[in-house]
Amino acid sequence: MARKSFMYSVLEAVQYEMRQDKSMVWIFELTPPVSSNPGKPVINLEKEFGRNRVVNTGIDEMWMAAATLGCGLAGTKAVAYIPYQGNCMCFQIIQNHVGKLRTMTGGVASMPIVYILEMTGQTPGFAGQHSDYEIDTYYAHIPGVKTVVPSTPADAKGMMVSAIRDPNPVVYLYAGGLRELVEEVPDDQYTVPLDKAAVRTTGSDITIVGSGGGMPEVLAATEQLQKQGMKVEAIDLRCLKPMDTETLVKSVQKTKRLLTVDQSYYTLCPGAEVIARVAENVDGARYKRVAFPDAAPPAAPEMFLWMRPNADHIVNAAKKLVG
Repeated sequence: MARKSFMYSVLEAVQYEMRQDKSMVWIFELTPPVSSNPGKPVINLEKEFGRNRVVNTGIDEMWMAAATLGCGLAGTKAVAYIPYQGNCMCFQIIQNHVGKLRTMTGGVASMPIVYILEMTGQTPGFAGQHSDYEIDTYYAHIPGVKTVVPSTPADAKGMMVSAIRDPNPVVYLYAGGLRELVEEVPDDQYTVPLDKAAVRTTGSDITIVGSGGGMPEVLAATEQLQKQGMKVEAIDLRCLKPMDTETLVKSVQKTKRLLTVDQSYYTLCPGAEVIARVAENVDGARYKRVAFPDAAPPAAPEMFLWMRPNADHIVNAAKKLVG
């Protein structure tokens, strides 16, 4: 057990799996699979496994997605790291082929492939054309593709292991704002389920649900509200598809109030699906969502931060819902 950053935890999981499976590959562009961590050895996948297994491609995200798909169809485990701005370029391959081929073959075609899609554009300093607020909803909509969005280094490692070992294709969303997040992470290899939400705090007054890059603000708001006497049940979705409806429904049956928080756009954000599923199963509850406005994020950091949901926004919304 040691304190590790988000990306170090991800690469540690991949490194172990590549050592066990001599055919497994990592495909990337621009961003080398290298990470350092105080007190731990530097992880450099390209140096350790060579360029035949750690492939630096040209700038062509559709080619990367298709090559990864080909690896899966050939029985080779593969992980593709697709950086921000390019994370929608591969949508056609994933939607039209990756999500369908396992079903089209009656489950015969094993697809042990993972697409890490970076969402760095959810942080200040990127103009609208470089933002990527919307991709969580895009990919969660595709049948046949599991879509996960860990928010802690420990979950990042365990969910990466589960994703690599899963016979189904997985879209692994990585919020760039979590890059420097550090916590205690086990050294041993372990798995975290790809279909279970995490209840971060328990309470009976209100359920607050978030995911990915929004979770630090959810937890900060939860701490403020608890100090003021509100009993908050904070839930980290972790998995957008399949979504853990059972945990969400069970919580709101108790609290009768649901607040969802998303760094995604307001319209059709993951929280909208959360509310829909709970509303189908819980009578007499009240609902509210906090999300980024339906507008391109501006280049000015001050305006960007004003638009992005933060702990103050969450606290105010929770008080209105409970009050």
